[in-house]
Amino acid sequence: MSGQATEQSGEHTVTAAPGPLGTEELRGLLLSRIQDVPDYPQPGVMFKDITPLLADAAAFSALTDALAELCVRHRADKVVGLEARGFILAAPAAVRAGIGFVPVRKAGKLPGATLGQSYELEYGTAEIEIHADALEPGDRVLVIDDVLATGGTAEASLQLIRRAGAQVAGVAVLMELGFLEGRRRLVGALDSAPLEALITV
Repeated sequence: MSGQATEQSGEHTVTAAPGPLGTEELRGLLLSRIQDVPDYPQPGVMFKDITPLLADAAAFSALTDALAELCVRHRADKVVGLEARGFILAAPAAVRAGIGFVPVRKAGKLPGATLGQSYELEYGTAEIEIHADALEPGDRVLVIDDVLATGGTAEASLQLIRRAGAQVAGVAVLMELGFLEGRRRLVGALDSAPLEALITV
């Protein structure tokens, strides 16, 4: 199942505020294809399931177009997709924009030489990796993921991009869970690069 959990309360609702990404019609289309699943994975949690959006060719194509346009707007040379749902969104956007796709995976999943970056979780740590030769010095790289939650994985990916000698063109997500304050966590790592969200929850 694909999506992201959000708190089920009157204080946190899905919004489609005006912004730099596309039109209100696009946001309306995307919102209409994201399904709320109450009390999953536990009581009191509202899960935002994006699989109906992916199953709708028109909605998925519109999302891909919007992300590809961001690649062009921010002059990206390559797209980094974050495991695992980020792969689904980032790869077609890269193809549409005519640029390369680079996966960032959990530690131990990539063959050959890799660069790794650990980051803090609520309980313990995790690590992500990228192929050591995936990015060229000077590449402009746009990170794409389905959801920005606490921002830990995105922050680690930005550190990996810079360690590889590449430049951060920005971060783009389908959905931002604003109440988890991932945007605030990313301020330093972004270093003035843009963070774009199609939908804010």
